[in-house]
Amino acid sequence: MAILVVSGTGTEIGKTITTAAVAAVALAAGRSVAVLKPAQTGVAPGEPGDVFEVRRLAGEAVTGVELARFPEPLAPNTSARRAGMTPVGPAEVAEAAAKLATEHDLVLVEGAGGLLVRFDDEGGTLADAARLLGAPVLVVTPAGLGTLNSTALTGEALRARDLECAGVVVGSWPAEPDLASRCNLADLPESAGAPLLGTVPEGAGRLAPADFRTRAAGWLAPALGGVWSI
Repeated sequence: MAILVVSGTGTEIGKTITTAAVAAVALAAGRSVAVLKPAQTGVAPGEPGDVFEVRRLAGEAVTGVELARFPEPLAPNTSARRAGMTPVGPAEVAEAAAKLATEHDLVLVEGAGGLLVRFDDEGGTLADAARLLGAPVLVVTPAGLGTLNSTALTGEALRARDLECAGVVVGSWPAEPDLASRCNLADLPESAGAPLLGTVPEGAGRLAPADFRTRAAGWLAPALGGVWSI
């Protein structure tokens, strides 16, 4: 796949770290990689955002592009509106991703929050950008109780839009998983209607970058270039 859209069932669930892991594995395989962040919210000018974090962990060989930055940690359209700034829409996202795909083997488009978070005043979403690109969507989920419902809803939203779900990755797998988390490994593929493609351990973003790159393949299934299996 030349373009992979990375979404999630919510926010703060390990989407950026998962994106970094996919990028690290691709780089290790000799592929050129770009990461596109359509809208970064809640980060002041000059502060490091998600693109910085992906490049820090995966390697500076990753090309990083951020289309827009809005100051408050809110949905992109809400944050843009409150700041009096112009929002970024799906067409702009798709155009930027398509251009990067002409220059890189893999383009990772990391969304903000979940699949249907509003990007602009017309109600455009990451799902709309994926549809314009004809790109599959990788869904990042939490491990524990409640994740089956949110994953099922995301999978249903993808199917309703004729979008391909590339698979599901647990974005922060606990060191001591509880019963719900352990059961969810078996149940998530059914909820998503797509395969489970990995588990990224909690705290992975705190690893030294060299350790992160060495270990990343062990967190992701072969479909994402790794060696992980359930």
